[in-house]
Amino acid sequence: MFVIKYKNIFFAVIAFIMLVSIAFTFIWRPAFSIEFTGGSIIEGEFKDARPPVETINSYMASFLANNKINDFKIQPVAEKGIIIRTRDLTTEEHGNLVGMISDGTNVFTESNFATIGPSVGSELRSKAIISLALVLALIILFVSFAFRGASRVVSSWKFGLSVIICLVHDIFVPVGIFAVLSHYFIGYEIDTLFVTALLAILGYSVADTIVVFDRIRENLKNGLVNFPEDKPRGTGGLSSVAVSPFEEVVGRSLRETFARSINTSLTTILAALAIFFFGGEATKHFALMLAIGIATGTYSSILLASPLLVLISGKTK
Repeated sequence: MFVIKYKNIFFAVIAFIMLVSIAFTFIWRPAFSIEFTGGSIIEGEFKDARPPVETINSYMASFLANNKINDFKIQPVAEKGIIIRTRDLTTEEHGNLVGMISDGTNVFTESNFATIGPSVGSELRSKAIISLALVLALIILFVSFAFRGASRVVSSWKFGLSVIICLVHDIFVPVGIFAVLSHYFIGYEIDTLFVTALLAILGYSVADTIVVFDRIRENLKNGLVNFPEDKPRGTGGLSSVAVSPFEEVVGRSLRETFARSINTSLTTILAALAIFFFGGEATKHFALMLAIGIATGTYSSILLASPLLVLISGKTK
């Protein structure tokens, strides 16, 4: 398959994408939501049409200055609603702020107010990091266990190493894209739904990769590979009449699973995009992150995982 034949080109392109994503992540660091940093969030809507965000900012300017609030975000919701995120507010500050937002007869009605302390936010952030690290570790152990003794041609740890590199790629690319979105658009923050999307992406990506690896393992077990150092055997093991080198076996396995990977991913991406365009505001960013991550995991499973296995195994022409 052309993926294996031109693997060095795909390595270069994917490495470039990953480096750019890492650069964006550290240059334009996405903001953490109050779930991770602590703070207050006010949700509500106006009686009539929502004033422009600039107008709301002007209403709040003097209040924010008097109360030493210099870090806040206003996110429009639907036609009349807004979400305001800011530092911890006292009861008095909260009441004054809600009153300040109202525009004459266009009264602002609060629907939700929540405050999360810094210690709780720090604990949630630590748990999110631990969850990601634990999932990565368990996936690696699962792959190594599942492919133990797959063949004498490729060791199980080489399957696991390929998966590790792909998963690192599948984390940084969506995060880098999210960093760009958070830099240019309001409301894109790292919250619990963002972490949930990352965990779902990791699971989906490794499942797609394992489908290809499992087909490679089956083809190896069926004796579709033979190297000069292999000695002919009468029965069992590698077939003495098999002539396909390892690269061709991997290419054949990719061809056999290519349609399945594309079709499955495409249907899931379409469902996620439908949620993004037609779903509620609460799940829009989650759905977009999921669609980006699934697309990233799909091309990494096809263009990165299997060529990496060929490279790491050393079974090249």
